[in-house]
Amino acid sequence: MRKIVILGAGPTGLGAAYQLKKLNYKNWQIYEKNSYIGGLSASFRDGQGFTWDIGGHIIFSTDNRFNYLVDDLLGDKSLSFKRESWVWLKDNFIKYPFQNNFHTHPDKEIVIECILGLIDNLYKNGKCRNFEEWIYYFFGKGIARYFMTPYNNKVWACPLDKMDYGWIAERVSVIDIKRILQNIVYSRDDSNWGPNNVFKYPLFGGIGGLFDKFLPYINGHLYLNKNAIKVSVEKKEIVFQDGEKVSYDLLISTIPLNELLNKIENKPEQINKSAKEFVWNGGYMVGIGINKPCPSKKNWIYFPQDDSPFYRVTYLSNYSPNMTPRGNYFSFLAETSYSTCKSVSKETIVDETIRGLINSKLLEEEDKAQIVSTYLIDVQHSFPVPFLGRDEVLREVQSFLSGNDIYSRGRFGGWKYEVGNMDNSVIQGMEIVEKILLSREETIYRV
Repeated sequence: MRKIVILGAGPTGLGAAYQLKKLNYKNWQIYEKNSYIGGLSASFRDGQGFTWDIGGHIIFSTDNRFNYLVDDLLGDKSLSFKRESWVWLKDNFIKYPFQNNFHTHPDKEIVIECILGLIDNLYKNGKCRNFEEWIYYFFGKGIARYFMTPYNNKVWACPLDKMDYGWIAERVSVIDIKRILQNIVYSRDDSNWGPNNVFKYPLFGGIGGLFDKFLPYINGHLYLNKNAIKVSVEKKEIVFQDGEKVSYDLLISTIPLNELLNKIENKPEQINKSAKEFVWNGGYMVGIGINKPCPSKKNWIYFPQDDSPFYRVTYLSNYSPNMTPRGNYFSFLAETSYSTCKSVSKETIVDETIRGLINSKLLEEEDKAQIVSTYLIDVQHSFPVPFLGRDEVLREVQSFLSGNDIYSRGRFGGWKYEVGNMDNSVIQGMEIVEKILLSREETIYRV
């Protein structure tokens, strides 16, 4: 029986471990550099009794394999919601997605500019070379100006003309001109787009409450506080920071792909060059706990304007009554991206976030006295950027890895944002195990 080693106990690593257990495979181990499991889907409880996620995570999927797994793990310990997501623009909230609901904004100059941009685009021909051009080609100048360009600049913290657009798929609602005209004529909002229109959330433990349920499947196989520093493809051996060496026959890696490549010894020069091509951003997740009843039923809000540092704010306390201490409390989670192209001060981001919440009228000045908790999580790998030429780099790198019995999968292990959601990440782990043991083709991750 070949020995399978998994690097990383985030959603993909846990999905792989779950499937190994389900298939009654015995010879495997999973190593995690942190003292906890869950990766980017972990949650933390602070000293004041607030629970914080690493970003605005929710549970949704069109893949029944993931839905069955969630039901198996959580049972009836989850809550269901119909999405309440909004865009804050020019002192007004309009429903998300912006491109389907811009006509509800009271500033009719914005509405007219968006409509004219769509009309101008009706007869456009040509080919897009990057994400920025794609935005203007499909949405026109108005929607690009007021939402798509500024919002994506805040999210990606990367020049949009350096990004590809082939990842779009289900991640962005593209224009249906007939639908938009009907919305305008009938004065209706249109907020039902997308697979996350209905979602679930764990009753206990934040989003990490889902991944904590994997523990029975990995007991006896899990090793925490194990940071891999070297990988030898010749010896099929991993060296950890504490000096331990672990051999493998097959390696499933879910750590960032560029970091994996940098850890591999004696790799070809071309692979060494490819490791330097990857582009990503980090993020500051700022939690704000407030001693007063929650004033809104909203789930999350998008912020394209530059009077706040964050691109999204979640009313985290609206997901479960167990996210705050008992009593009249509520909580925000605000997400701000940073990168080598966009610097953000870690020392001032909490204060900037509070000021942004006031600028966006989510807080009043007097509410600052009611803030009883602030929590900062620095996520050094937040979004894997779909940079120009990414797919060619991935094909080359993944071919080298699989030729050496290494399979790199997951949000950053596979470096494909379009299949990097929580559900897809878990399924990637399950599918790579099925590929290794059962010779089944993968359906989620393809290069």
